[in-house]
Amino acid sequence: LVQNYPNPFNPITKIKYSIPKSSQVSLKIFNTLGEEIETLVNEEKPVGTYELNWNAANLPSGVYFYRLLAGSFVQTRKMILLR
Repeated sequence: LVQNYPNPFNPITKIKYSIPKSSQVSLKIFNTLGEEIETLVNEEKPVGTYELNWNAANLPSGVYFYRLLAGSFVQTRKMILLR
């Protein structure tokens, strides 16, 4: 899971991740209270590198977290939406 770019962002950012072996992949966005904001990916993915754009135009400025679950791998990173 690569740090989003740009960070801080307004209102679109890129999130990139790589999967070393085929597995069920989940990529979710959370606010600072731990509430799930959006699910970006929730499916079986083959080996590869993936990049997606997240549009936060309808959300207020603040800190958000994105978490990747792929098989037994879990990683969370922080991003900042700055209006």
